[in-house]
Amino acid sequence: MMFLNPNKPIATCISETCDDCTVSKTLHCHFSHSDLIHFLLIASPSFLIGGAGIYHMDQLWLIPWVIIIIGYFGFVEIRVMCSHCPHYAEDVSSLKCWANYGAPKIWKYRPGPMTFWEKVIFFAGFALVWGFPLFFLILDLQIFLLIVYLLTVTGFFMTLRTFLCSQCMNFACPLNRVEDQVRRDFFERNPKIARAWTRDMR
Repeated sequence: MMFLNPNKPIATCISETCDDCTVSKTLHCHFSHSDLIHFLLIASPSFLIGGAGIYHMDQLWLIPWVIIIIGYFGFVEIRVMCSHCPHYAEDVSSLKCWANYGAPKIWKYRPGPMTFWEKVIFFAGFALVWGFPLFFLILDLQIFLLIVYLLTVTGFFMTLRTFLCSQCMNFACPLNRVEDQVRRDFFERNPKIARAWTRDMR
């Protein structure tokens, strides 16, 4: 099965069924092909434009950029951010979510908020991944591609924050925008996570 069973509560939930669950109407506790496709459609343009800019100047520099992308999103981000997500508690060997689908789960599940340094690493990784192409676009005076690249990056994060981060159950992520009441409703159905947040926020 490519994604988790949408009719079965997630591993951290104490409910026996997802029927009549008000939380599931607001949060993405389960994911589907359309969620993955939606994410890829909004994320891909910035990588394609950035890659084109690097290739135009020196195609060999695509190799370290790809290594940075895979290293960060496949391992580092998983440790500092994804390992705090309830989805990470599932008994599967890789992530089945819309953002990091297929990433190996090699870290321990850590319910509760991210630490200060995890947030620093999280944003530093973003800056490195999306900042890398800027050097080539600016140095090579690729003005048109630079403008398009900045627009696609901005569009990606705006769309992400508006439509995906507002429905994400990983409250630890600094980009999360889920309303407080929805969080409280989720905590009621996931008491172990609620206790982890209460403990870590003291």
